[in-house]
Amino acid sequence: MLKYHSMKNKIVHRIASFTLILGLLFITFIACSSDSISDATLEEDMNDDSDETIVTELHAAYAAFNTDAVTIYLDGYEVVIETTGLPNHETVYWGEGNDLYRKEPDVDVTPSIMSSNNNATTIRVDATPNLTGNTTSTDFNTIGIAVSGSSIFNDQEGGGALDQAAASLDWTGAHIGPGVYHYHLEPKAFTDDDEKLVGILLDGVFLYGRKCNTTGAYPTDLDASGGHTSATQYTDGAEEYHYQIINEIYSTTGSFLAFAGPYQGY
Repeated sequence: MLKYHSMKNKIVHRIASFTLILGLLFITFIACSSDSISDATLEEDMNDDSDETIVTELHAAYAAFNTDAVTIYLDGYEVVIETTGLPNHETVYWGEGNDLYRKEPDVDVTPSIMSSNNNATTIRVDATPNLTGNTTSTDFNTIGIAVSGSSIFNDQEGGGALDQAAASLDWTGAHIGPGVYHYHLEPKAFTDDDEKLVGILLDGVFLYGRKCNTTGAYPTDLDASGGHTSATQYTDGAEEYHYQIINEIYSTTGSFLAFAGPYQGY
């Protein structure tokens, strides 16, 4: 009987030891699996992050914007541009009595007076434009912010061609309506048949005047949006994609469209 109990105890002890070993093996397997999952997840996250690099400083071209009207700062992958919308140049739309008022008797002035109008606008653009070959049409309202602080619009006005509102455009190709003072044509107040910076568009691509900074001539390699890749005065010799105002007279305006689209940087 004693021998029977002794054998029984040995069997129970072996079963307990075997169960303990199985438990330890199971825990080790789970831990290793968790480590593998964590490593895979980390690698996936790193790959996702590599698709879009966080920009740590603003592009040098932003230094050309009118600081009295415009505040520009980085927010993650985007650049935030806040503006009063009020330009730093003369126009009839400032209204009589303003220091920047310019008498323009040939302009069919729209009813709004800039000094009493709400021109404030905020846009967010990609710090690094997504130049993957996808294009997007421009729309009504603000399509970009000019270096002066005012909005840039496309080639449409009130749902139709710009021709019907051309008489209200001031000397620099801008007017008021709807809502904010904005440029449709080459803004001669700060770029007149040259390579100067015009502004930034909603897709994060910069817009320049009619001439290429690299060659000093009108570029001959522009795409349908008026864009091409070359060095600019803000890239320190490096080439980057940007828009130029296309050197073609627009309809009956006698001037050049600022930008009609499509965007290339979405």
